[in-house]
Amino acid sequence: MEVEQNLSTGGERGIVLQDEEVKKEEPTAESEEEDEDALPHSEILDIFEEGLARLVQDPLLCDLPIQVTLEEVNSQIALEYGQAMTVKVLKADGEIMPIVVVQNATVLDLKKAICRFMELKQQREGGVKHVSWRYVWRTYHLVFQGEKLEDDTMRLKDYGIRNRDEVTFMKRLRKK
Repeated sequence: MEVEQNLSTGGERGIVLQDEEVKKEEPTAESEEEDEDALPHSEILDIFEEGLARLVQDPLLCDLPIQVTLEEVNSQIALEYGQAMTVKVLKADGEIMPIVVVQNATVLDLKKAICRFMELKQQREGGVKHVSWRYVWRTYHLVFQGEKLEDDTMRLKDYGIRNRDEVTFMKRLRKK
């Protein structure tokens, strides 16, 4: 079985055989034109970031940070179309985290979204490098209107959680 592959050195094209032998062919005028037209990765990244910055200026997406991820853009669009909801998670220090989850999300989905939100926040702010979420969920639980969200498979709707409702991080009491 033969596979044609671009070789990174010299713009030459080669054929890789099963036994790893490489036969070199002379570069064609077409392949040289492709190499000349290709932009370096850094320039492509700059073009992409400029386009993304313009996209984020849209009124629908203006709440998103400058270094937005595709996941955040999709979440914001889902919110606009009513396919997702924002759950405000109140931390012990008073900080409110706006967490976006789909309408039929489970408690586990909310926990994963909280983890992702915190990871992105830490990357942008350059804070703590690693959080042990296993420890966090062992030490704290989520509470909505006095009811603990203990069953990870239960849907948020079943607990009565709707768009813009507030869920609180509460420290678990140790059992002696």
